[in-house]
Amino acid sequence: MDRLTSMAVFVTAADEGSLIAAARRHGLSPSMAGKHVAAIEADLNVRLMQRSTRHLSLTEAGRAYYARSRRILDEYEDARREAAQAQAVVHGTLRIAAPYTFGAMHLSGVIADFMALYPQIAIEAVLSDRYIDLLADAIDVAVRIGRLRDSDLVARRLAPCRMVFCAAPAFLDRHGALRTVADLRSAPRLAFSDAISAGDWTIVDPDGTSHMIGGPTRMVANTMELLLAAALRGGGVAYGPSFVFGERIATGDLVQVLPDHRTIDLAIHAVYPSNRHISLKLRTFIDFLVDRLGSSLPWDAAVA
Repeated sequence: MDRLTSMAVFVTAADEGSLIAAARRHGLSPSMAGKHVAAIEADLNVRLMQRSTRHLSLTEAGRAYYARSRRILDEYEDARREAAQAQAVVHGTLRIAAPYTFGAMHLSGVIADFMALYPQIAIEAVLSDRYIDLLADAIDVAVRIGRLRDSDLVARRLAPCRMVFCAAPAFLDRHGALRTVADLRSAPRLAFSDAISAGDWTIVDPDGTSHMIGGPTRMVANTMELLLAAALRGGGVAYGPSFVFGERIATGDLVQVLPDHRTIDLAIHAVYPSNRHISLKLRTFIDFLVDRLGSSLPWDAAVA
């Protein structure tokens, strides 16, 4: 049997939840559609689907095979269109993952502009602060912030990510100015609970000495929006990326604490699977991200 056809039948059956629907889509009899899936299972010596008279579901091995098969079929279609010179128009569905706060605050506008520029593009966006496996979740590209794990993914740097300590003027009036590391340690902290790359409150003084900031924690939250709201209302000192706090520092709603001290330098990357053939839609979107995020960033303008 043609392996590519068998793979396409399998993916369609998984999408539709039915071998009968897959057979109809590919112009096959239900028995022939079943033979295509059975041929893959026999070749791999593993069961990919649990079948009943009314429903089918993927096994763990089936879910992994589905993610890779879908990507292979997408790339095949892209290559076929490119060879036929039909890929001059950017089109298709692009699945994008990003950290929740960055995606909501800064990626939404980029995606909207990209869709306006390329009307034949459809977007599926997944915003989450958990680590997403691109292959398992069939993600085309992910925006990741901080230190990257060793992997087979290709990474393209988009922008710096600067970490800042900040507080509201009302809090500083009430608590007193924070001029030293000791002052910072004595201040109530507003902490992000899901930090991966910059979870420790570390600061480096002008002499190059690194300090770990402990002290009382007034609030812990798993969303930066909640910490931003608490900081604006004078709840304590917040520590986080400039893309969350920078524009509020620029307006004077927040004040950067110890601006002459250094914090951890992170970076924002676009990561995608390392394939020799990159679809036009993916390449175009990554170039668009670089263009939009690689220039001057408004959230860094007021950060020392």
